[in-house]
Amino acid sequence: MTELLLVPVDDNVIFPGMSLVVPAAEVGAEKGEQVLLVPRHEGRFAAVGTVADVADRTRMPNGVTAVQLSALHRGKAGTGSADDAGRLRVDVEHHPDATERDGRIRELETTYRAVVEEVLELRGDDGRGAALLRGIDEPGALADTAGWAPEIPYAEKVALLETLDVRERLELAVRLQRERLAELQVRKTLREDVESGAAKAQREYVLRRQLESIRKELGEGSDDSGADGPDGYRTKIAEAGMPDHVREQAERELARLERTGEQSGESSMIRTYLDWLLALPWASLSEEQLDPAAARTVLDADHTGLEDVKDRIVEYLAVRKLRRDRGVEADRKAGTILTLVGPPGTGKTSIGESVARAMGREFVRMSLGGVRDEAEIRGHRRTYVGALPGRLVRALRDAGTMNPVILLDEVDKVGADWRGDPSAALLEVLDPAQNHAFRDHYLDVEIDLSQVVFLATANQLDTIPGPLLDRMEVISFDGYTVEEKVAIARDHLLPRQVTSAGLTTDDVTADESALRLVVSEYTRESGVRQLDRALGKLTRKIATEVASGSGRVVVDTEVVRRHLGRQRVFTEAVERTAVPGVATGMAVTGAGGDVLFIEAASMVGDEGLILTGQLGDVMKESARIALSWVRSHATDLGIAEDAFTGRSFHVHVPAGAIPKDGPSAGVTMATALVSLLTGRPVRHTVAMTGELTLQGRVLPIGGVKQKVLAAHAAGLTQIVVPERNRADLDDVPADVAAVLEFHPSMTISEVLDVALEPATEPVSAPDLGVAA
Repeated sequence: MTELLLVPVDDNVIFPGMSLVVPAAEVGAEKGEQVLLVPRHEGRFAAVGTVADVADRTRMPNGVTAVQLSALHRGKAGTGSADDAGRLRVDVEHHPDATERDGRIRELETTYRAVVEEVLELRGDDGRGAALLRGIDEPGALADTAGWAPEIPYAEKVALLETLDVRERLELAVRLQRERLAELQVRKTLREDVESGAAKAQREYVLRRQLESIRKELGEGSDDSGADGPDGYRTKIAEAGMPDHVREQAERELARLERTGEQSGESSMIRTYLDWLLALPWASLSEEQLDPAAARTVLDADHTGLEDVKDRIVEYLAVRKLRRDRGVEADRKAGTILTLVGPPGTGKTSIGESVARAMGREFVRMSLGGVRDEAEIRGHRRTYVGALPGRLVRALRDAGTMNPVILLDEVDKVGADWRGDPSAALLEVLDPAQNHAFRDHYLDVEIDLSQVVFLATANQLDTIPGPLLDRMEVISFDGYTVEEKVAIARDHLLPRQVTSAGLTTDDVTADESALRLVVSEYTRESGVRQLDRALGKLTRKIATEVASGSGRVVVDTEVVRRHLGRQRVFTEAVERTAVPGVATGMAVTGAGGDVLFIEAASMVGDEGLILTGQLGDVMKESARIALSWVRSHATDLGIAEDAFTGRSFHVHVPAGAIPKDGPSAGVTMATALVSLLTGRPVRHTVAMTGELTLQGRVLPIGGVKQKVLAAHAAGLTQIVVPERNRADLDDVPADVAAVLEFHPSMTISEVLDVALEPATEPVSAPDLGVAA
């Protein structure tokens, strides 16, 4: 036990083997004396200190006298007292390190040296640290080298100093150095990643600069100060004529581009966004031709028939002309959305381009058939990789103006799944009260669509959602008459097919009777697609003859039959209705109007009513209503009392492979049953339609015009319709109505008076047979 002067060392730990220089005034000891250096932190002393020799006195460059202290070994402070100079002296218990080694200590020494060598390697040691480490033989001194590491915190160094047992001290030193090694390894990894990224960015920067220089020399590009850089974008934005809110958005994105720089991965996304903003024709409008008479001339030249849509376009132009001439301010909420509904091949799609030409506007077609993603209409949000604006924005870009005619083709075939409902997105687009502020998800700015003329096409209205249909002005395309088809074939289809086949008007001519033969005996459709294909086949056959050396060909009846083969379409009303029990009805299908024959038969049995022909539930109910009405009025109809006893009735609607449904065949089924039971055939010139009630009233139905056109094409001349459909007969073309006789009826009795041949004697049950 030795009494030594206690010298506190604030926030530092001195280990044996270290040397330090301190002002002599802080030590108060002379050369040759020993002191105890004790670590102190926030007024608290460590339990163990270091015994040090005062080796020498020296003068510092600033004139202060200092002493050099050399740390020897550990010492544990005991009781203390102040000397005459007021300095604290304590009893010190000396603890020099033991020099004995066992197997565990040797193992720890080896581990410690290996860990420290890795640490030195990571720190970029020049070899002096490793040499110093190899020069230390004592295990205690080896463990104390951990106290030299600046990364080890004060508390850990104190713990190392206070560990008197050499083996425990080595274990602690190994743990501290391993933690230090792990930290240095993480730092190295991070540094390498950062350096690698910086090197890559620097390399890309240099390569881009070189590429820009090459392009500049070749005249293929420019630097950032040109059209491709921020200054170029700024010039384009100023010249684009954008609305204020759009220009502000573009300037904000341009500022982001300047802040991020060319090396940022986000710069390409910002550039793409700015390119799309600049691609829209914000200030470009087509100069409209507001001459209703000239527009009507264009429409008539391009299409035969279709009077409803032509009238509506002319009305639109007339209103626009009057508002402009009289200085009435344009109404942004008075847009036009026309929906053309009709069978395939009636010219719904082609009329769109004709309308655009008549109005002097650009034309863009958007096919919506099979579209199932709402983003196709409104675009993707910019957060997604590869995001793009929707089809409407792309349509405006393609048109190059903000007031084109946009045709939404096949709007009734828009689907819906987990990605959204595109028809819901169309609600805003097709609403004149909202589309002046349409917002695409990608651009996220308001776009004025109020000056766009929207035309939509559909084959049927049933699949269009109600809210969307409510926003549309529906114009029905009910098909063409025979005369209109002949005119279309003469003026449009045949000249196009002649040109397509490489022929000229000097090679082939066709008389009107031949075209009428093609229309009536080789096609039966509401539109003209089959007619176009038939004429195409005819002109190809003629082209083969001309190429083989024949002269001018005049298309007549003989040429048509030779090239098109046997007759494809037949008028069957006379043969089918020649026997009792068969009546001719009218129906509307997805391809337009058509006639159908309803056959009734009776046989012995108790099956009741048998229905065949793939009939839907509504049509089956119509058959039961018809039979019930006939049975309840058998006496009034002159049907024998025993006609229903022990007998079954069979009603069949050809063709059996085609599903059928709807209530409009009710009067036709009743007429067929009455014809069967009374033996009175149905007049072969009569076709009928209407829903039947148990009271015998005939209720209104839909599709009158299409049904009438189909009956006319089939050679029928007397048409029975419900009385409440009388107004619909005004839609029938005048040339068709002139050759038909209409019979609006309130009750089934009126229908039977028109449809059945004159009455004969009542028919008894044994005379009933199956209708052929």
